[in-house]
Amino acid sequence: MHDLTGFQRDLLYAIAGKDEPHGLAVKEELESYYEKEIHHGRLYPNLDTLVDKGLVEKGQLDRRTNYYALTDRGRREIEARREWEQGHLDATPSVSA
Repeated sequence: MHDLTGFQRDLLYAIAGKDEPHGLAVKEELESYYEKEIHHGRLYPNLDTLVDKGLVEKGQLDRRTNYYALTDRGRREIEARREWEQGHLDATPSVSA
């Protein structure tokens, strides 16, 4: 996950929190979080990158609508990231007197 942008990591988390969301559902989730509009030209190329990296699976709901789901690898990457973050949050700096 070290080679992903922050936006791509946020996409993974947004997808993980939903049951096979379509692109617009992911877009709405991130717009709510960022409190600003996410353009299609930013969203879909980044989703495609996650698919290409094997972190997200893309399927078809109908002729016009795709769904997205985390792969097993995508779930493992999120878990590894959460463990890494928790390790840093749990660390307490030593205080010299």
